[in-house]
Amino acid sequence: MDKVRFLSIGVGGMGRHHINLLKQLPEVEIAGLVDASEASITATRERFEDLADIPAFTDYKQALREVEADATVIVTPHNQHLEQGLACLDAGLHVLMEKPFVAGSANSERLIAFAAEKGKHLAVSYQRHLQGPYLYLKQLIEKGELGTIQFVSAYQAQAWLKGTAGSWRQDPEMSCGGQLNDSGSHLLDIVMWLTDLEPVEVNAFIDNRGSQVDIDTALSVRCEGGALVNFNIVGSSSIGWCEDVSIHGDKGTALFRNGSVSVAREGERAPTTVSPESLPAGSNPDADFVDLILGRVEQAAAPSACGLKVARLTEAAWESAKIGRPVKLS
Repeated sequence: MDKVRFLSIGVGGMGRHHINLLKQLPEVEIAGLVDASEASITATRERFEDLADIPAFTDYKQALREVEADATVIVTPHNQHLEQGLACLDAGLHVLMEKPFVAGSANSERLIAFAAEKGKHLAVSYQRHLQGPYLYLKQLIEKGELGTIQFVSAYQAQAWLKGTAGSWRQDPEMSCGGQLNDSGSHLLDIVMWLTDLEPVEVNAFIDNRGSQVDIDTALSVRCEGGALVNFNIVGSSSIGWCEDVSIHGDKGTALFRNGSVSVAREGERAPTTVSPESLPAGSNPDADFVDLILGRVEQAAAPSACGLKVARLTEAAWESAKIGRPVKLS
C-alpha cells in the first residue's frame, strides 16, 4: 500500500485538527469529507485549499458508498460513534475513533468484537499515550523503578461548564455524559494505562452544577492488589486547564504537573525534575494509526481495549453516585 486513503467523518474544529496531522504524513491521502454541517465542510475547504475539489457529504452512508477509502477518523458527537464505527468497519475501513470511544461498555465490546470479525484495526485517539512526559512515566513504571504502585492521585480542572454551554456536549442524548465522559476520559485512561491497575471497587460523588450532565466528580477506586486511586475532575473550574498525576510506589514517586515530570527514586526524599531533553520523542494518534495500518507497529498506542476499560470505570462511577454507595466491578 503506497497511500492510506482517509475518509474524515466530522470536520469541525477537532476534525480539522486530525486532517492537519494526517496531511503531514506523505503516505496519507484525504479521500473525502463528511459532516452534517455544510459550514464545517466549507471551513475545512477554506483552511486546506488542496481539499477544495475532493468529494464532501452530509451523509456518511453516501460517502461510504461513493468514496474509495482504506481508513477513517471519526470525530462526531459521542452518540454517533457506534453506528458510524460499525458501518465503517463493515465497509472495510480501519477506524480511529475520537474519545470517549463509544457510549457504554456493552457498545464498546460490540464494536471491538465486530472489528475483530472484520479483521480491521480499531483504535482510540488518546494522545497522551504518545506524549513524551507520559511515555517517560510508562517506561519508569515498567522498569520497576517505582516498585509496586500503591497510590495514585489524579486531578484535572477545566472551565468545561462555561466553555461548553449551549453545545451538544451538555446535551445528554448526544454527549452520553458530561466532563467525566469528555475531558475526564483522558485522565481515567492515562492513569489506567500508565499503571496497568485493575479497578475492583468504585465510590463516586458527582455534582452537575445545574447542567444536565456531570460536571464535578470525586472518584475513589480500589484496585486489585490493594492500590488506591483518587480522581478529582473539576469541570466548574474558573481556570482554562490544569492536570496533575501523582504516582506513589513502594520504591519511589513520580509527579506530573502540567507537562513537567519529577521523580524521587528509592532512598531519595525529594523529587528531581526531569529535563525536557530526557523525555522520549512524542508523536500523535494519527501518525501512530497510519504506522499500524502499514504494519510498522504491532499495536496501536491506544488500542480499543483502553476505551472499553474507561467505559467500565465511568459507568461504575455514575452508578455509584446514583445509588449513593460503592460499586464493585466484575
